[in-house]
Amino acid sequence: MPKDSYLVGLIGSGIGPSLTPALHEREADRQGLRYLYRLIDLDVLGAAPEAVGELLRAARDLGFDGLNITHPCKQLVLGHLDALAPGAEALGAVNTVVFEDDGRAVGHNTDATGFAASFARGLPDAPLERIVQLGAGGAGAAVAHATLTLGAGRVTVVDALPERAAALADALTRHFGPGRAAPAAPGDLPGLLTRADGIVHATPTGMAAHPGLPLPAALLHPGLWVAEVVYRPLETELLRTARALGCATLDGGGMAVFQAVDAFRLFTGREPDGTAMLADFHELTGAVTAPR
Repeated sequence: MPKDSYLVGLIGSGIGPSLTPALHEREADRQGLRYLYRLIDLDVLGAAPEAVGELLRAARDLGFDGLNITHPCKQLVLGHLDALAPGAEALGAVNTVVFEDDGRAVGHNTDATGFAASFARGLPDAPLERIVQLGAGGAGAAVAHATLTLGAGRVTVVDALPERAAALADALTRHFGPGRAAPAAPGDLPGLLTRADGIVHATPTGMAAHPGLPLPAALLHPGLWVAEVVYRPLETELLRTARALGCATLDGGGMAVFQAVDAFRLFTGREPDGTAMLADFHELTGAVTAPR
């Protein structure tokens, strides 16, 4: 039976500006729960990423109900868990750890489910036959799994590091079957984008600390939809450029919200109000309107 009091936290580096605590605590307030969400910032603690195992054990001993895990610990935490949910096992990355009643630490990944929920809500009619994805890092793995789970025909993964694109494409092929994923180099983009239905952007380019476009603007055209993972800022240069051309677009806010929605459900066993959490996000970021 669900409790009415929870202690959770987030382990990561440079997480002071995170909106996740506010999203969780506001939803808990709506549900009449006592809910305390703590930041466990490696930078503040002066701790190395490898300390995630020690911090995980300490949180469990101190009575935490669960933890969110972010950069740079999503893969490092794997060796300190008792079990993995199928989605986390397939991705080889964890962003949510639930401490079960029997003391086991079980890893989940709500990045992929969060992106899938955001995409289904924000671009419900987008064609999915041929997708070009920019970025093969941790976020890239999650969103590629999400788009293929949503029914994408083929995802072509483009990364500045060819070996990283190849590794992700191989992992996707093993999981989803032959022909569903392939690697490519940035130089292949002109040909790929003339035939693509849409672009998923999963690199840091466009973030406040990494401004700019992740590809030449001339490669964009109105026949493409563009989905963004970056949500700080919510309106990246890529989205501004794509909208000006008439592309359908999806900002990164929905993924940020719906990964929190799924984590809240895992921590509490209660059904969160995703629409209200989206409204919270847009109030917290000062955005004028929420995604469709």
